[in-house]
Amino acid sequence: MSARFPEIEPYESGMLDVGDGHQVYWECCGNPEGKPALYLHGGPGSGSSPGQRRFFDPERYRAVLIDQRGSGRSRPLVPEPATDLSLNTTQHLIADIELLREHLGIESWTTILGLSWGCTLAQAYAQAHTERVKSLILGFVTSTSRGEIEWITEGVGRIFPEEWERFVGAIPAELGHLRPIDAYARMLVDPDPAVHEQAALEWCAWEDAHVSLTPGAGPSLRYEDPEFRLRFARLVTHYWSNHAFMDDDQLIRDAGRLGDIPAVLIHGRYDVSGPLYTAWQLHKRWPASELHILDDAGHGGGNTFYDVLGDALDRFAEL
Repeated sequence: MSARFPEIEPYESGMLDVGDGHQVYWECCGNPEGKPALYLHGGPGSGSSPGQRRFFDPERYRAVLIDQRGSGRSRPLVPEPATDLSLNTTQHLIADIELLREHLGIESWTTILGLSWGCTLAQAYAQAHTERVKSLILGFVTSTSRGEIEWITEGVGRIFPEEWERFVGAIPAELGHLRPIDAYARMLVDPDPAVHEQAALEWCAWEDAHVSLTPGAGPSLRYEDPEFRLRFARLVTHYWSNHAFMDDDQLIRDAGRLGDIPAVLIHGRYDVSGPLYTAWQLHKRWPASELHILDDAGHGGGNTFYDVLGDALDRFAEL
């Protein structure tokens, strides 16, 4: 079977008041009586998209998509001056998911699908609420550890030296004593539009560079939107400069909490943005997990990704 399904519109959607002045957008697609599945988008800050509805069999799943705080159709968006980033943390996102689950009357998620940053959030949620999760599917696995952040903002520059020099060269001298992630986090909240808009442009150019080993990858069209660039870059640097508001290596260390919850981990061999090591370490500490290594993929893409994803969704629909 194909892991992709025809375009579909939500049968229900809304804005959930989660407190702290935030309203989170959510939508349900597929079969209202189907198995409840949750999709967690990447970024942080990218928001969900209509194409992601198509991962789920509309006959078997009640697919729930959510735009995390500050993203997509949720309000307020991060670039809005009134947005307080201190109210946007991993713990806030976990609480938002729980509030939405209760709002929708869902006892437990048959599966949670997370991609990239969505893997980090899915693991954090599942470790906090193991009784609410029956299975997990994690694609292009991350745990947002200190080592991963240092690699993606510093170490990978050895593979892309020209792009790296431009990336760090955009940091002003007065911030030169800081690590790049901390310097960009400051630049992106600078009140001067000339500073934060240029920082967003440079950050997204660096994002495009380090995912470019994905076969067939090209510049991301979403980065052509100045509003998206700023929102995305501000949220990513906010989370990364704070190590996702978790202890270092917390998710790998505490993987045992997931016990016998089955999982499928899908990772590209050529993923230099998030090297395979993280997925491998998680798999070793989580005996109920399966690790599928895609030999034709980087941080996304690959000819077999949708086949592996579809097989996992088919199996977990029987839980």
